[in-house]
Amino acid sequence: ADNLKKSGAFIPGIRPGEQTSKYIDKVMTRLTLAGAAYITFVCLVPQFMIMAWDVQFYFGGTSLLIIVVVIMDFMAQVQTHMMSHQYDNVLKKANLKGYGR
Repeated sequence: ADNLKKSGAFIPGIRPGEQTSKYIDKVMTRLTLAGAAYITFVCLVPQFMIMAWDVQFYFGGTSLLIIVVVIMDFMAQVQTHMMSHQYDNVLKKANLKGYGR
């Protein structure tokens, strides 16, 4: 709330100061609760599948979360790399001093 106030930004419909702080805390609490419930669900579903239907499932819920996070990070790195090549062409055309040292 203080950073918003210092930068001159605000949340429409919410008064600056204490009300903004309470609003941000309320939103963060709801997001954290929803995220925790989702992660719990994802981690427990494979265990329930194994117990209920005697299904052979070699990855637990935690392993699935790790795999998904690694894949998402890899995709973000590839996108960043692709974007950097686009800017390389722009920098070459601009003929900037100090480029290519």
